[in-house]
Amino acid sequence: MKTHASNAAGVLAKLGLAILLGLSGAASAQDKGKHHELYTYQGADREQRLLAGARKEGTIVVYTSLNLKDSVPITDAFEKKYGLKVSLWRAGSEKVLHRTVTEARAGRYSPDVIETNGPEMEAMYREKLLAEFYSPAFKDIPAVAFPPHRHYVADRFNFFVLGYNTKLVKPEDVPKTYQDLLDPRWHGKIGIESGDSDWFAAVTKSMGEKEGLEFFRKLAATQPQMRTGHTLMAELLAAGELPLAATVYNHNIERLDQKGAPVKWIPLGPTFGRPNAIGVARHAPHPHGALLFTDFMLSREGQDLIKQRNRVPASTAVETRLNKFPYKMIDPVIVLDESQKWERLWAQLFHKGQAPKKADD
Repeated sequence: MKTHASNAAGVLAKLGLAILLGLSGAASAQDKGKHHELYTYQGADREQRLLAGARKEGTIVVYTSLNLKDSVPITDAFEKKYGLKVSLWRAGSEKVLHRTVTEARAGRYSPDVIETNGPEMEAMYREKLLAEFYSPAFKDIPAVAFPPHRHYVADRFNFFVLGYNTKLVKPEDVPKTYQDLLDPRWHGKIGIESGDSDWFAAVTKSMGEKEGLEFFRKLAATQPQMRTGHTLMAELLAAGELPLAATVYNHNIERLDQKGAPVKWIPLGPTFGRPNAIGVARHAPHPHGALLFTDFMLSREGQDLIKQRNRVPASTAVETRLNKFPYKMIDPVIVLDESQKWERLWAQLFHKGQAPKKADD
């Protein structure tokens, strides 16, 4: 998954935002799309109607940034259940956005379903490439997973937590708050992922911008080890090359813990997550299949498959310790609209003013 989600704004700039907005402006603000009636249908025969329509359509095209080792088992389960074919295209979140928008500019509407990072989904919403929809699974999805316009919904989360090596850090010494990270004993010993400027922005805002920036100046003064890639940082933690990592994903630590690695994680409050969301394409060639697949991903069955892949499902119907704590979402709108400010501050504090390397995990 793309670690530097705010790149969605950069992709739009590269594509030529004025042209894109001109393309989108062809439709009025009131235009809900040709599939609106189907996408919002709630009748008792809904599933039968979707299945019958999907069988006539023949296939379902899904664009996703969920890696293949996790996305393929989910699509396989869907195909086995419904006897339908899923055509899966996987790439980093920035590439998913780029391809979807570029194709739309050329008048080609290939994907039925798009599943990727929240900021990229928000960018596609702004380009009128997504549609509002209904799913019976919504009853089990927390309100924080929905943007106000409801054109996509989080189906999984990446939570930023504190990871630690249990051989190098005693239980009583594990930091319990962000302020604990400033203890002199951790000078030069804390790992931070190089591209997490959105996490930095969210935590700073939660503390109050003045107080938050002062905290991060102090944290930068402790000379943390900046590493590229959340997966890599979790592996370095397990190998004992880092005693602490302040911005690991808890599902990465959980995978290593289950394999016997000496790692644990705890949430520091406020804990922030990146939403990874799913939506149906406004111009989907196969709208019945699009909605049927999205239902499956958000259903208890699909969410349990996400859990089995050691990822964090959005649904409250699936029991997992990976979301059993208070949390907030990093707002994709803020990531898009304020990215330049926070990336500049992040670079000044932690990268000597240079743009950080970016990872695709």
